[in-house]
Amino acid sequence: MTHSAQIEPTGAPVIQMRDVSKWFGQFQVLHEVDLDVGKGERVVVCGPSGSGKSTLIRCINRLEVHQSGQIVVNGLELSDNVKNIEKIRRNIGMVFQNFNLFPHLTVLENLTLGPMLTRHMKKAAAEELAMHFLHKVRIPEQAQKYPLQLSGGQQQRVAIARSLCMEPEIMLFDEPTSALDPEMIKEVLDTMIELAESGMTMIVVTHEMGFARTVADKVVFMADGRKVEAAPPEEFFGNPREHRTRAFLDQILKH
Repeated sequence: MTHSAQIEPTGAPVIQMRDVSKWFGQFQVLHEVDLDVGKGERVVVCGPSGSGKSTLIRCINRLEVHQSGQIVVNGLELSDNVKNIEKIRRNIGMVFQNFNLFPHLTVLENLTLGPMLTRHMKKAAAEELAMHFLHKVRIPEQAQKYPLQLSGGQQQRVAIARSLCMEPEIMLFDEPTSALDPEMIKEVLDTMIELAESGMTMIVVTHEMGFARTVADKVVFMADGRKVEAAPPEEFFGNPREHRTRAFLDQILKH
């Protein structure tokens, strides 16, 4: 696969977050977070456990509801407007830490379910689309197997293919390799690198700093629910401005 040129952000960002705050009860998990993501941009979000990273990206498709501030996706504001939420979700794929596949369905059935139900695609067309993306994640031979017959790495690649079957403009990844054995991490990261090279807009919550260096246009460091620092990878790793960023990198790069 040839490395495609980075798509430069055009006009308004596809995702804009302004002063986004969220509470769980009395506990404030996000503090006035600002973030812009351009079309085709790859953003890696990192930080210690409990820093609000997963909550941040879950707010982008309304899996979590922010209580103040503004989130705009493709010009539509995320509010209680159900039509807006549905339109936004149609353009966003999400891959979770746990694969969330239906164990009683084959891989192919897991992939065709969404397009047939929400996009009213005929079975044959949905299966053709599913096989296209199984080839893309390099496991077409697993189509008739059930999820529990696959390795963790294969299941996560099925989960990525399932999201791609909805043909989203934006992909969100919530620690996609953290439930995997070390030898399976590379196969999932390789799939994500190929996806990034195709020009997909991506936000990835991960501790995989090698992936951040290789793929990210921007690395965002969060701590205690706040965006502490955001910079291109060469600057983020080579010359972090904030003490908390330096301490985090010292700790994580030792391992």
